[in-house]
Amino acid sequence: MISLNVNGVQHLLDLDPETALLSALNEHLGLTGTKFGCGIAECGACTVLINGQASMACSIPVQDVIDDQIITIEGLQGPLAKALRQAWIETDVVQCGYCQPAQVLTAAALIASDPDPDDDTIDREMSPVLCRCGTYQAIRTAIHRAAKAYRHAR
Repeated sequence: MISLNVNGVQHLLDLDPETALLSALNEHLGLTGTKFGCGIAECGACTVLINGQASMACSIPVQDVIDDQIITIEGLQGPLAKALRQAWIETDVVQCGYCQPAQVLTAAALIASDPDPDDDTIDREMSPVLCRCGTYQAIRTAIHRAAKAYRHAR
């Protein structure tokens, strides 16, 4: 049995310790906001927050995150989550939407560590998450907007 803390809830799962975190989230917990993209940690679609750090769930065995706090897009809450949601809507970021949970979670980790990121920092920190629709400029604009709102809300 594997015990995982996901979105603030402790879950006891009967899994092989080598099971990918992505599989545990999607198939065993029904949290489908975390997407399968490539399966080799190259596209970033499977990004979740582990102890506040953006991490690719497809390449992490559940045995490696037993004592960690895992946040999926379904569990992102608080003032930063509100600022990100609002900025994404106001900026009209989403096209197909497939990468957006990962984009938002990666942006949350970025703003939490740097509440006033410049363009170079945004580009560097967001680069692990690919967007097939190419909404990178809109994502950057939304991150600036969310960071400003978050700074004012604190």
